[in-house]
This record gives sequence, structure tokens and C-alpha cells, in this order.
Amino acid sequence: MEQQAILAIGIFLVIYAFIISEKIHRTIVAMIGGVLMVVLGIVDQETALHHIDFNTLGLLVGMMIIVSVTADTGLFKYIAIKAAKLAKGKPVPILIALSLITAVGSAFLDNVTTILLMVPVTFSITRQLRVSPLPYMIAQIIASNVGGTATLIGDPPNIMIGSAVKELTFVAFINNLAPIAAIIMAVYLPLFVLLFRKQILTTPELTESIMKMNEKEFITDRPMLIKSLSVLGLTILGFFLHQALHLESATVALAGAFLLLLLTGEHGMEKALTKVEWTTIFFFIGLFVLVSGLVETGVISRIAAQALEWTGGDTAASAMLILWLSAIASAFVDNIPFVATMIPMIQEMGTMGVTNLEPLWWSLALGACLGGNGTLIGASANLIAAGLSAKEGHPIGFVQFMKIGFPLMLLSIAIASVYVWLRYLS
Repeated sequence: MEQQAILAIGIFLVIYAFIISEKIHRTIVAMIGGVLMVVLGIVDQETALHHIDFNTLGLLVGMMIIVSVTADTGLFKYIAIKAAKLAKGKPVPILIALSLITAVGSAFLDNVTTILLMVPVTFSITRQLRVSPLPYMIAQIIASNVGGTATLIGDPPNIMIGSAVKELTFVAFINNLAPIAAIIMAVYLPLFVLLFRKQILTTPELTESIMKMNEKEFITDRPMLIKSLSVLGLTILGFFLHQALHLESATVALAGAFLLLLLTGEHGMEKALTKVEWTTIFFFIGLFVLVSGLVETGVISRIAAQALEWTGGDTAASAMLILWLSAIASAFVDNIPFVATMIPMIQEMGTMGVTNLEPLWWSLALGACLGGNGTLIGASANLIAAGLSAKEGHPIGFVQFMKIGFPLMLLSIAIASVYVWLRYLS
């Protein structure tokens, strides 16, 4: 193996180790790794910029702006309180309601954003009921990753896959992944009740206090709510039609975002732009450049060739390998850098004789998104929820989460294996 390839592998592994250890912020580490690839001559600056997927970044920025403006209207608090009242203020039905809202929200807003919106409301409700918030937090983390699996915009790995493979449209993601996400969620909900019902007991008096809450008080800006919902609806319609309109999903998201900012005025624009998670955006940029070093030095093509040797080029064996490898790996490392590495590998397999790549892409999406439920570090949404919970004085332990998340993750991958086999391989 040539010297540049060995150097690229060395940088990649060291950066990956730092990302996993969380000793230094992952954005700083990823950007340093990307810069090293350029400074040491593994890739030149122009090639590095070519590998940065601006469609992924544009889609993330656009949705972050739309959601931040919408959140300021109080809509999401209203929905959560309304759901709690519909559940008659009872802890177990509330657990189910909040999990479902999180799953659906994660499908159409993205799971990181949904967690940021839902956690404060969850703590408000659990304080009112005087029950432990941890069962609710764990259930919502798991629900966010399942819901995020269902659509192109639901989870960063899906955004990356959809951006890399133009044939996989917004509608294609819903057609192929929403059914299995719904099945897994239907299996999980009774398991949540079974696992947590004894930990969330309350009194009739406290239940009544939830019923006395007025959800309408949380709507702070009704005119802006109407504008936000109108633009959000147009944006989602744009996602459904983006292939017919010959527009990239990032163009749709950014058009929606800046139309909404036009309606909010200059003050609203400045506020919304400060709420964009720029650390996440730069993390992606660093990762794209980091992986470009492996692509340009031929490391990815060698790994792809080895995978083909193991599976004999058989589509079914390759799909199952990618599904389970993605799930186990994504449980222990953040699924974003893992998917950034896997995308060029699958593309390379397409040049080596695997003619039908579609089952491999859906296997990667399912493995990476559902695998994020395995541990607390498996997905960005998990880490954000754990951080917010710790700030409220209720830290979620790594082992505490893994005892619940890992078995549920294995169950979901087993269900997904049957689904992939029956739908694409039989």
C-alpha cells in the first residue's frame, strides 16, 4: 500500500478515535482531520471542496431555519400539552403520545431538531406529574431514531444517502422506509409500556393538574404560526415534487427557509441564523474532506473489493452484511461518520459487478438509523437528549440506556432483515 494511503488511514483512525472518546469536541476534531488531509497533500483543496456535499449542508441549514422560526410560535409546546390532555393526564398514555409525536416529528423535521423541541416540554409534564423523566427521555430517543428512518430528511444518514444517490428521492424514501419504520414503532410502543409502566406511577390529583393546563397559552405568535405552517407545508410539498421539478432537496429547503425569513423580517432572520447548528454543519464539512482522503488514495475501493470477496458479489449477502455491520458499528460510533465512509464503498461496489445497488442503500439507511438506538453515543439525537437531560439534573447513564436500547436495536434489525429479504431479495 502506498505511503499516502497509509497516511490517510492513520489520520482517519486517529480522528475517529478522538470523535468516539469525546475528549475534544467532534467538530474541532473533524475539521482538523480535514485540514490535515489537505496540508499533507493527500488531497488538494479543489478536490477536497469537490467532495463536500453542499446538498446535504443546504438541506440541513434550510430545515434548521424553518424549524427555529416555527418553534418560536409555541406550536410544539401546544402539540405536546394537547397530547398529554388527550391522554387524560395519565403517565402511560402520555409516554405513548410523546413517543408517537417524537417519531412523526423526527420523520418530517429531523430527529435532532425534534429532540431539541420535545425535551423541555417532556420535563415540564413530568415535573407536573412528579414522575421520573428518564423513561420518557429513553423512549423518545429511541422513537426519534425510528421515526427519522422513515424519510429523506428524518436523519442525517438518510440526507447523506439521498444526496449521494439522485434516484433515491423523497418519495422513494417514504415508499421504502416508512412502512418498516411504522412496523418497528408498532412493536416498540407496547414494549415501552412493559418496560416503564412501574417507574411512572403518579396520583389522581397530579393527573388532574395536567388537565387544568391551557395549551392555547403556549401559542405566542398566531400570525407567524400561520405563516410558518404555510411555508412548512409548501416545503414538504416541494420535497414530494422535487424530482418532477428538477430541483435538489437542498434548493427546496433553502427556498422555504428564506421565504419564511422574508415574511419574518430582518430581526427574525438574525435570530433564526443564530439558531442554525453551525457546529453540526462544520462537523459534516470536516468529515467529507476526511473521507475524501480515503477515496482519492484508493482505500475505499480496496475495502469494497474485500467486502465483495466475502459475499461473492451476491446482492442478498451484501445487503445483509451492510445492514448488520451498519447497525452494530452505528451503535458504538456516531452514525454520521460511519455513513460518510460507507457511501463511497457501496458506490465502488457498483463498479465491481454488483448490478442492483438499491437493496444495499436501503440496508445502509436502516442499519445506520436504527443502529443509533444501540448506545447513547450511536446518534447525534441521543447525545443531545443526554446533554439536555443532564442539565435538568437527570443524567442518563451509558449502561442504563444500553440495557434497553441495545436489545431493542437488535430486535429492530432482525425485523428489518426480514423486511429487506422479502421486499428486495426474495
